Amino acid sequence: MLTGLRFRKRPKGRRLNTRLFSEWITLALIGGCYALWMIAGLLWTSGVWFLGALALPVLAAFHGSLQHETIHGHPTRRVWLNELLVSLPLIGIFPYRRYKALHLQHHRDEHLTDPYEDPESYFWPADAVARMTDFQRHLFALNNTFVGRLLVGPALTIIGFTKTELARLKADEPGVRLAWALHGVGLVVLAVMVTQVFGMPLWVYFLCVTYPALSLTAMRSYAEHQAAENVGARTAIVETCSPLALLYLNNNLHIVHHASPATPWYRLPALYNERRDNYLAANENTLFVGYSDIARRFAWRVKQPVEHPHRQIRTP
Repeated sequence: MLTGLRFRKRPKGRRLNTRLFSEWITLALIGGCYALWMIAGLLWTSGVWFLGALALPVLAAFHGSLQHETIHGHPTRRVWLNELLVSLPLIGIFPYRRYKALHLQHHRDEHLTDPYEDPESYFWPADAVARMTDFQRHLFALNNTFVGRLLVGPALTIIGFTKTELARLKADEPGVRLAWALHGVGLVVLAVMVTQVFGMPLWVYFLCVTYPALSLTAMRSYAEHQAAENVGARTAIVETCSPLALLYLNNNLHIVHHASPATPWYRLPALYNERRDNYLAANENTLFVGYSDIARRFAWRVKQPVEHPHRQIRTP
């Protein structure tokens, strides 16, 4: 939790009443996402297949945003129901329970960007960088540019995630095998729908839906965090247009989410507008005016080095 940015709780009765009404928005978005995904998939064999090809990756990325919302306790208070609501893996790569475990670990703000402690860090410790080949160093440097993150970032994420998960499966870490087993059920359902209902080969779905959906997600996450001594300065703000804010469920206001992770997506803009100056003071004015601002500044320029500047070796 970022210090100095906590909020007083509303009276209990009012909070429950507001939740009972407002969470229907999230439930409607989940239902709408699946419905539109089905419609877009059915367009694949029609004369307007290109509309489906454009919509499917956007909807898959949006589904990832909805999964993120359920991880933080919305739209219901029942963990199993939240998981069930988003259990069909439209992107298809990450088991929901593994994503949840790793993401909640990422929310230990004191360890943000730490290559050992933060599973969502893009930094590497000095000893690992020293062991890299020149090709690997150039590749990870490319991944730290905006365009590179969109082009090669998804592939590096898939490879890195698969490698670490295989090690966890081999070590039989608690809950990992069950998470992958449940994911396997979802993948079977997804494969049947894609191949039998949409008439789309799985390799086409991966190239035309999964990969670009991961790129859309990478566009959001590219500038979310940076290495800094000050914990608050490790998390950025992107003030963007409404369509992208909806796609990311306001997670572009990232420091607001980290300061108040249990707050639902639809309340984040109000919190930000209420205390904008406080957030900017806390993160040392790490603000981007839209994703075009990020692209203009870091299209082919490395945002930060591959080696973490403040975390060199693991301490006992």
